[in-house]
Amino acid sequence: MSLDYEPFSSAFRDDPYPAYAALREHAPVHRSPESGSWCISRYEDVSFVLKNPDLFSSSAMQDVLMDGDLGGLTPRYLWFIVKFLWQTRIHPFEIQRAGNLVSMDPPRHDAMRNIVNRGFTPRRIAAWEGRAREIVSQQMRLIEARGAFDLVEDLAIPLPVTIIAEMLGVEPDRKSDFKRWSDAIVALASGSAKENPFESGVLDSFAELFGYLKGMVRARRRAPQDDLISVLVDPAQQDVLRELDVVLFVVLLLVAGNETTTNLIGNAVNALLDHPESLARVAADPTLVPGLIDETLRYDAPIQLIFRTATRDVEIAGTTIPKGGMVTGILGSANRDESRFARADVFDIDRDARGHLGFGLGVHYCLGSSLARLEARVALEALVPELPRLKSVGPRNELIDSFLIRGRRHLHLAYGNA
Repeated sequence: MSLDYEPFSSAFRDDPYPAYAALREHAPVHRSPESGSWCISRYEDVSFVLKNPDLFSSSAMQDVLMDGDLGGLTPRYLWFIVKFLWQTRIHPFEIQRAGNLVSMDPPRHDAMRNIVNRGFTPRRIAAWEGRAREIVSQQMRLIEARGAFDLVEDLAIPLPVTIIAEMLGVEPDRKSDFKRWSDAIVALASGSAKENPFESGVLDSFAELFGYLKGMVRARRRAPQDDLISVLVDPAQQDVLRELDVVLFVVLLLVAGNETTTNLIGNAVNALLDHPESLARVAADPTLVPGLIDETLRYDAPIQLIFRTATRDVEIAGTTIPKGGMVTGILGSANRDESRFARADVFDIDRDARGHLGFGLGVHYCLGSSLARLEARVALEALVPELPRLKSVGPRNELIDSFLIRGRRHLHLAYGNA
């Protein structure tokens, strides 16, 4: 069977799952025609890639997400580089030495993760539940008063943006900037802005973000506060992150902490609207919300793909992937693999969805998974009992412009009398 699946193509964005099923059945190791990436679609094989960082380097994440089409070394591109370095006061050699957690391999990855784990201990995460409930209660009051609302803009975005901003110690009046910067990162790394970054304006947003964060890091070194950045730069710790390492980690948090949670909430509500019988049950019994969250992470995961580089020739499903080959692990396909999850295309809130790859696996398992679960649980516990009284008043198929992240741009709902 001839397949033309390409992981970076928008052609598969609206509903990638039929293509995933065809890959699992006919081409579990598929060489994409345009990018040349080796696409892995079965659960067992994707898990193998994730669990073996010695065979599959995470350096591909940096290559894919930061390899925008800037038109080569044109005068315009060179001007942007000069402007970026001047605005952020970052030395060129410092950029070359730095790395992001998602693109690092052991042992460097493990050393950095041990440092940033200090900000994500169970005690620290649990302490945010009260604040999360305050934010959700405030947003729900606004929603109920308004009658008609956008779930994404009015709840799924404000909750994680506010939490991440407060965790980092960002001034309250900069929260909207954080969301704008987060959107710019997604657009530049995995959306259409990769093809036209200058006209999109995202490069200026990127430079603005770096400059702001660098200033925050320096301020916390001088005068620590009770926030995550102060934890990361605490000189009393044995290992202290360099300035740019902290900046890059915060940039990662913006995407992982904002976009993933926002789309987890939106995808869960979208699935419930498509399955009224499940909605009725969860609305009547909020103890089903944790199972709803895991089933959403399996059924319609916010992160669909991961990228790796083969460190040597590796055989998967009878196909040899050559050393240096880029590997695309399709998390969204692995989570729909019938050999791992019976009736995998069925949304089932009673399913034991443990083992799904919605948060990854192995050394790169999502650092903020416990925070995302907490935020989604608090939001859905408050919202789902209201959903039977609400109706969808607009299209739900306008998706985020990203080959990596899956979620709705908007989810317009209204009370029956609105």
